[in-house]
Amino acid sequence: AICYPLSYTTLLTTKTVVRFGTAILIRAFVSILPFPFLVLRLPFCHSQHISHTYCEHMALVKLACGNTTPNNLYGLTVSLLIVGGDLTFIFISYGLILQAVFHLPSVEARHKALGTCGAHVAVIIILYTPGLFSFLTHRFGHNIPHSVHIFLANIYLMVPSMLNPIVYGIKTKEIRERLQWTFHLGKSPSRPNNWG
Repeated sequence: AICYPLSYTTLLTTKTVVRFGTAILIRAFVSILPFPFLVLRLPFCHSQHISHTYCEHMALVKLACGNTTPNNLYGLTVSLLIVGGDLTFIFISYGLILQAVFHLPSVEARHKALGTCGAHVAVIIILYTPGLFSFLTHRFGHNIPHSVHIFLANIYLMVPSMLNPIVYGIKTKEIRERLQWTFHLGKSPSRPNNWG
């Protein structure tokens, strides 16, 4: 949309979106499929109760009394490949976007494009930071209390999905005006009848 704005509708067709969606689903399925089989091979000789809010792979692995090295290695490899691959593509695309933005003739157009990119970057940081922190503390934070592991895992699941609408909502002029008006920080919203 930023690099080739006039070709956007011809490049991003329904067929292209379906291909991207299919590729994402296949990647998720292929990367997650071995986890149940890796857990099935583990012997559980102690408690089989997970003291967690949901059934997380590493929480199950910690209950096992056998060799968990394959589970740990596969989990680490998949996580690093997915996060590393995603971040590589994100950095490349943002490099291309920034190159296109700084070639825009209008300062106002540059600010608008950078504002949109800023919201995207904020969402990416909100998503990846707690996920990476939770993932790394499970594998390398052996002295971290169990309650902290549970808290971080819950933060990873809840906070990004809660903050996404806020980040994108603040970027919408009408929502921003309504919030400012509600908290008496600005002028009356431009279309108050639409807000009930």
